[in-house]
Amino acid sequence: MPRPLGELEDAVMTRVWKWNRPVTVREVLEDLQKERSIAYTTVMTVLDNLHQKGWVRRQAEGRAYRYEAVSTRAAYAAALMNEAWSQSDNAAAALVAFFGMMSEEQRQALTDAVRVTPLPETTEQRRPAEQPGAAEQPGAAEGPGAAEQAGSPEQPPPAEPSVENPASAEGPRGR
Repeated sequence: MPRPLGELEDAVMTRVWKWNRPVTVREVLEDLQKERSIAYTTVMTVLDNLHQKGWVRRQAEGRAYRYEAVSTRAAYAAALMNEAWSQSDNAAAALVAFFGMMSEEQRQALTDAVRVTPLPETTEQRRPAEQPGAAEQPGAAEGPGAAEQAGSPEQPPPAEPSVENPASAEGPRGR
């Protein structure tokens, strides 16, 4: 589990995540200087620390580096939520309290996420024809219409959700 980012680390990573491309120290510095007075060497040190911690990878470009995020802000937030939840001695109570703190927009995002996230399938949930090794069994029905021939009722495929995957909300990673 990653430890939470410090204030300056978060300010730097926010830009790296937002821009979603390899960035230079100079680019981050110039954007940070719109909000605060900060030295080039400070930003360089923070990006080096983030590299050492595994938050960014870097590629040499001349005498400098370009830095790129290793994962998304969404993955970082999810890891922090998971860590916080796992620290509770009563997971259900922690979730109830968390849900009580959520805004309506956050509740809708949660509903959308649950709708597009498949639950792990257990062996009991599979139909007999879907059981591992069922196709190799003698007499196993195969091909179109096999479900009717085998006497099992045809079930329609699950409906595709119309909601975009929230994990992809940060857009494709450009190179």
